[in-house]
Amino acid sequence: MRVTDRPTLLAESIAELLGTFVLILFGTGVVAMVVLFPSTHPGESAHGGYTNITLGWGLAVTMGVYVAGRVSGAHLNPAVTLAFALFRGFPWRKVLPYCVAQTAGAFAAAALVYWNYLPAFRQVDPQLERTAGVFTTFPAFPTLPQAGFLDQVIGTGLLLLLVFAITDEFNAPPGANLTPVMIGLVVVAIGMSFGAMHGYPINPARDFGPRLFTVIVGFRNNGLTDGARVWWIPVVAPLVGGVIGAGLYDFGIRRFLLTLSNNSSGPEARR
Repeated sequence: MRVTDRPTLLAESIAELLGTFVLILFGTGVVAMVVLFPSTHPGESAHGGYTNITLGWGLAVTMGVYVAGRVSGAHLNPAVTLAFALFRGFPWRKVLPYCVAQTAGAFAAAALVYWNYLPAFRQVDPQLERTAGVFTTFPAFPTLPQAGFLDQVIGTGLLLLLVFAITDEFNAPPGANLTPVMIGLVVVAIGMSFGAMHGYPINPARDFGPRLFTVIVGFRNNGLTDGARVWWIPVVAPLVGGVIGAGLYDFGIRRFLLTLSNNSSGPEARR
């Protein structure tokens, strides 16, 4: 491929798969560290707690974006892909391949994390009855699972609003290739502020790919085929929230930035 050539859809899909693979590898890996290695004190982990998880997921997103950014734009999330198709002219023909690649990357990452921590799973949860949450998310209030829907709409709305703000060439985008770092920090902030109600997946592929893996391996209470059927919340709610957040940015901020840009390039600005 010549340097001047645009990446093919296959190359972009592979980048999305590998970027999401790295994201989920670090993300589910940090959850496994916290859940599977309890300390000598009851109820505590030998490897940190929720703060570790939020920082780990933020760094995971940063690394995934660095992996795929140049080739595919590093969506790594169907909610991001849908929002860019609706508001940024991303080709609709690429939406499904991107989403499939993202989900496949998440599935493969969950499989590798499980393989790596298999001895710990066999010791802590030999029947695989209570550790599906290492890979996927569940509502904090099982009797009110719909409460997690709003949580996911808010969290993903914030994610897309800020992704659009950070990447907007008419705004004040970060320099020196710091965009992935800033997006990772956004994920940390969302996790710390809106992470309790449903585990803040804010990404349908991040949740559904690993959840599908738990079904195939035989985890109980996986939320898809066993236990409460809550799998649809972290799939549907992020798609809705992402569109809302992206729309809020475009109609609330970007249209004013475009006006300012047009005015600054007019005849008066050149005098």
